[in-house]
Amino acid sequence: MRTEEVLAATATGLWRWDNGAGTVTLDAEAARLLELPAEHSVFRESEVRSRFHPVDWNEIYGVVNLAVAEGTLAEARVRIVDERGRVLRTVRSRSRPLRTEAGSESDYVLVGTLQEVAEPQPGTTGAHTPITGDWRRSREAFLLDAGRALAEARSTTEVLRVAYSLSMPGFSPDGLAVFGVDGERLTIVGHHGHNMGDEGPFSDMPLETDYPAAEVVRNGRAVYLPTPEDYRDRYPATWPLARRFGRRSWAFLPLIVAGRTMGTWMAGFRHPVSFSPDERSVLTTVARMLAQALARAGAAETERELSLGLQRSMMPSLGPDIPGMTVAARYVPTGGGLQVGGDWYDMIPLPNGRIALVIGDVQGHDVRAAGLMGQLRIALRAYASEGHPPDAVLSRASRFLSGLTAAYDGEQPDARFATCLYAEADPETGTLDIARAGHPDPVVMTGDGTAVIRPTEGGLPLGIEADADYPATRITLEAGETIMLCTDGLIETGGHDLATGWVRLRPILERHTGDLEKLADELVQAVHGPASHHTTGPLADRREDDIAVLLLRREASTTHPATPRRTALTIAQAEPERIAAARSLLREMLHDWADAEQVDSAVLMVSEMATNVLVHTDGDALMVAQATGEHGTRRLRVEVSDGSDELPHKRRPGEMASSGRGLVLMEVLAHAWGVDPRGSGKSIWFELYESAEPSEPQGARAEPPEP
Repeated sequence: MRTEEVLAATATGLWRWDNGAGTVTLDAEAARLLELPAEHSVFRESEVRSRFHPVDWNEIYGVVNLAVAEGTLAEARVRIVDERGRVLRTVRSRSRPLRTEAGSESDYVLVGTLQEVAEPQPGTTGAHTPITGDWRRSREAFLLDAGRALAEARSTTEVLRVAYSLSMPGFSPDGLAVFGVDGERLTIVGHHGHNMGDEGPFSDMPLETDYPAAEVVRNGRAVYLPTPEDYRDRYPATWPLARRFGRRSWAFLPLIVAGRTMGTWMAGFRHPVSFSPDERSVLTTVARMLAQALARAGAAETERELSLGLQRSMMPSLGPDIPGMTVAARYVPTGGGLQVGGDWYDMIPLPNGRIALVIGDVQGHDVRAAGLMGQLRIALRAYASEGHPPDAVLSRASRFLSGLTAAYDGEQPDARFATCLYAEADPETGTLDIARAGHPDPVVMTGDGTAVIRPTEGGLPLGIEADADYPATRITLEAGETIMLCTDGLIETGGHDLATGWVRLRPILERHTGDLEKLADELVQAVHGPASHHTTGPLADRREDDIAVLLLRREASTTHPATPRRTALTIAQAEPERIAAARSLLREMLHDWADAEQVDSAVLMVSEMATNVLVHTDGDALMVAQATGEHGTRRLRVEVSDGSDELPHKRRPGEMASSGRGLVLMEVLAHAWGVDPRGSGKSIWFELYESAEPSEPQGARAEPPEP
């Protein structure tokens, strides 16, 4: 009697499922059980699959994949349905997956038997028992939670802690260990549920050792040990090492990433576990997620270590103290990846005894930006150390960056530019000569806490034109005043532009007149939350843009007390648009003035005075504004001087006249005004008194004659 006849007599059929070819070979009995023509034949995969209940097909598919991964038998019960979906019978499938000699990694042949079982009667719904329904739902919920928790773990220690805290449905382990591979030896990556020192015998074990974790690494297949007897019989040499932990069952699963076994996960149980197909499926899925989480955490830790090394090598220290001045700085990277970018700051001792302060931003937040930043910073230090003035330093730096980003025969697709601000500070006089290449203007905080954006001359960003010019602006930092240099990441974050970002930062600057370090921290915290990285401290996590900020304060002394609030601006003939900058500068200086109408009057008079200089003379105008006294009783004095000796004349313009109202306005709006001749040129001035009640102006002290 043939084998097929013997099996048919017991309602058992044979099948051979070729996953790669998409065909199923059935003998006559197997075909009958599947409600197909009862003859030995080859069927398409879709024909056979249509006879399985859809829910059971998903179940058997997972069981088969688990058996393929572990090289074990695949066992499942499957309901057979007719064309209308009615359940006709239930069959038990027992098969073994075999790898094909040629084909992809996912191709296999499933060889086994189909046997009818007597559980559901034809025509019934064939509902599963609670263990195959409720347990499956709880398993799926558990796997979703486990995947989410492991995906959020960001370090190896955190991954292990999450894995240990997972509550598996019905069979949670009481201890786990993760083994790694170092050459030809097994190592302990981490463990939970054990005492300190328990890992000693397992921490440096040769891979050829007769130990379950080593075997899993060698062949890439899981090892399940349901009882202590199984452990002792299979691994007698290492059983004494495991016996002292008092466990009843063990599972050792491969940690596979990109087809490579990177280690073993050991889950130990103090209660017996049979490791049914469902339980093995859960453990295998967790092992896959754990392997991916450990790989991500390892890569992130490597990147953080590399990032710290890059930052330590690229970001300078502030160097020695500057007599009479205090400096503070912060750098916060964008986050993610290597957490390095193109922002930087620097402080350079110069041959003439002065100090150069540099802050800049290379386009981009990637490794290339960081590399260009490092090269540009070195070039700037070299040019500064040669003794060049600020404008020459930036001109040479622009030529240098243009050469770096030039292609072999044309423009390089990834050409970059950089913004930069270079300030040469004289600690004795408090003067700063500033050259600016497309960078945000500095901010000056006066001794009384007022913060004002200080307009300075500027040129194109570095690297755009090789021969660009960068005119310098000189400002004087009085005793007790602070200047802030920053990159746009401090301002333009969270949907802000330069204007709204400045409004957000201004209150912080104005309430901090003390410790610069605290001010630097609060600036960073206000923009991006708690400062997670600066010159000292751990790394930042998530940032919209890099941040670099540099603060310099000229300290006040008992012999030179803090001066009144003061600002100055030169308005050149070739730059009439700087009249608008003068108006803005004066308005910011008087932002807390008690009478808003007086501020409007002051801005109007400054505009008229500066315009008259540009229209009626051939020279530049210099505006100097100073506010003295206590808040509420202050006096504002504004002077606009020029190099012309011709005195202005007060006229009575007609209704349609387009000029001639400047002095008339001053007579009406100012509490005092006048024109003072100088050795070369003249100065037109006016004063406003904050405490004065609206009244008639006091008149001019040096009113020019009638025309």
